Amino acid sequence: MLYHLFEYLKSIGFDFPGVGLMHYISFRAICCSILAIFTSLWVGKKIIARLQKKQIGETIRDLGLEGQLQKKGTPTMGGIIILISILVPILLFGNLTNTNILLLILTTVWLGALGFLDDYIKVFKHDKEGLNGRYKIIGQVALGIIVGLTLYFTSEQGVSYSRTTIPFFKGNEFDYKWLIPFNGPVVRALQGGLYVIVITFIITACSNGTNLTDGMDGLAAGVSAIVGATLGVLAYLSGHAGFAEYLNIMYLPNIGEVTVYVCCFVGALLGFLWYNSFPAQVFMGDTGSLALGGIIGVLAIIIRKELLLPILCGVFLAESLSVIIQRYYFKYTKKKTGTGVRVFRMSPLHHHYQKENPDALIQKPRQIHPENKIVVRFWIVSILLAVITIVTLKIR
Repeated sequence: MLYHLFEYLKSIGFDFPGVGLMHYISFRAICCSILAIFTSLWVGKKIIARLQKKQIGETIRDLGLEGQLQKKGTPTMGGIIILISILVPILLFGNLTNTNILLLILTTVWLGALGFLDDYIKVFKHDKEGLNGRYKIIGQVALGIIVGLTLYFTSEQGVSYSRTTIPFFKGNEFDYKWLIPFNGPVVRALQGGLYVIVITFIITACSNGTNLTDGMDGLAAGVSAIVGATLGVLAYLSGHAGFAEYLNIMYLPNIGEVTVYVCCFVGALLGFLWYNSFPAQVFMGDTGSLALGGIIGVLAIIIRKELLLPILCGVFLAESLSVIIQRYYFKYTKKKTGTGVRVFRMSPLHHHYQKENPDALIQKPRQIHPENKIVVRFWIVSILLAVITIVTLKIR
């Protein structure tokens, strides 16, 4: 809103010192990051107090994890803090005529509302299962279809959103339309449908991956901040003609506005970590975790770096795979032998390092680690993956 106000004042010739500052993405990005952090700190304190007053606490099941029962009663639904801290700065300083920003705002609100509904059912309806998994998937898929269709029929200065970047290869631009290399209206419809399916899968996978990672104090928020900051770097490099030419990556002229949103995203998470770091004063709940993953997926798609997500989001991927492997191997062995066998001591993966289970196939490491050590080590792994992701830009 401030961006559009200052642009209007400038257009009518109302000149005063600083009126042109809003034109600079770097200035607005800095303002957004600072405002997001302080909004998170200010709003967080009030929301936590409100949640405690309403006795909106996390219901803890005893899974035999160290320090688990001490978390009973800790306020949940803290993802509201993150959502507010993203939306306030971007609405003030963002260019609300930019399609990318509008899609990111839609993603934030849509998945935040979906997660809020899930948390509401858990807390107020006292249903530990929350929103039926089928409805979560429907909500995520619906968003993926909207984002996919919008991007497919949009282009930025002739650069179609169906074009993306393949890591590790020279001449690394790839168009999803090439997967169906024919002409005709029916073929174009099939090409569009294929693109939408891919986009929907990415958004749904990222959203659920972050949701599974949210099981320790500061884990999902810290990893998401690292991933978001890396996507911000990639967005900046892609939007800078000189860097794009030097790195031999796709030049995206109008992608700089995404950097403003990324600063809101990272700033909100840093502020939230003030309250969510060990021992947590508030949990983000599905209100935050579903939205964070979806935002990361949409960000990567917009800057045409979605094929780097398996590397950049390696922590989220490992968490998701651990759950899939654990569930299906247990069902397979139970059907085969009558006794289910677990691969990990417990899933998602972060709990494997917290629990003793002599019957699990994987017993390493033998030592059980405290929660804060596991979280910091996952952060370190995420930083290493972020560095590798950026390095891939020069590996051809």
